[in-house]
Amino acid sequence: MKAIIGITMGDGAGVGPEIIMKALGDSTLYESCNPFVIGDAKILQRAAGVVNSELKIRTIASVTEAQYEYGTVDCLDLNLLPADLPFGQVSPEAGHAAFMYLKTAIELANEGLIDGICTAPLNKEALHKGGHIYPGHTEILADLTGTQDFAMMLSAPKLKVIHVTTHVGIIDAVRMIEPERVYKVIQMAHQTLRKAGYAEPRIAVCGINPHAGENGLFGYGEEEQKVIPGVERAQKEGINVQGPLPADTLFFRTTRGDFDIVVAMYHDQGHGPVKVLGLEAGVNITVGLPIIRTSVDHGTAFDIAGKGIADDQSIKEALRQAVELAPKR
Repeated sequence: MKAIIGITMGDGAGVGPEIIMKALGDSTLYESCNPFVIGDAKILQRAAGVVNSELKIRTIASVTEAQYEYGTVDCLDLNLLPADLPFGQVSPEAGHAAFMYLKTAIELANEGLIDGICTAPLNKEALHKGGHIYPGHTEILADLTGTQDFAMMLSAPKLKVIHVTTHVGIIDAVRMIEPERVYKVIQMAHQTLRKAGYAEPRIAVCGINPHAGENGLFGYGEEEQKVIPGVERAQKEGINVQGPLPADTLFFRTTRGDFDIVVAMYHDQGHGPVKVLGLEAGVNITVGLPIIRTSVDHGTAFDIAGKGIADDQSIKEALRQAVELAPKR
């Protein structure tokens, strides 16, 4: 039986509704999964007009009503937004709605009614103004599922990156990096790739400082104190991991095929190389959750919202990876 994937609409003022309508115009997606949208039907209908889609919107009150027919988009309509929601503007209503779409999806996944969640982008400022003080999707998912150990993984052609820290400032990130966290992220990377079919994942760990500290030449011994003990613990358990290694060459070596995944220490260290490969190519996967969640690796793109030009390749790839990772019915 095909996996049932709930697609959350994200921030209705951004490009999320547009890329969803574009993506669901690809009939091949329906060959591998049963997708439906958790959002606002009226906003999806508006997006259909923006992208010149001929798809119809079917409003449903529960997942059991979904028919998953190509040509018609099933929408679990929460009816939270006005039809004239301005494009490209921060809106507390849209921030709250984006939170409620995700909360609903998590509840459905916990009940076993859906097999995975694919999220369109939300806007963090709108989320906060809507009364939900979280750094982003990942932290909401962790909180609402009671998950303590989780990590953000980015997947792009030839490069997978998992993060020790994510949405915090660089000074806070260095403070938060500890051997136990490094070890757990290495362990999550190993387990995730094993489930995905890698017999013995090859894991590489970035240093914090330039040249991975170069034996104390740069920094104040962060690699020795914060990174190396976690790496050595994982190695003792038989995990194939190396590091800390200089980040300036490590990502190139990984795209060349030397490693299967990179453990990045902080947000921009990991995100930058993935996004150089192309915003449309990256997929965001939350690792460590009891449910499958994938996402586009780009934001709400308020500057182009309503213009119909947003690229749907990332959300299509996110849907494909949700299907690949989802438990089989």
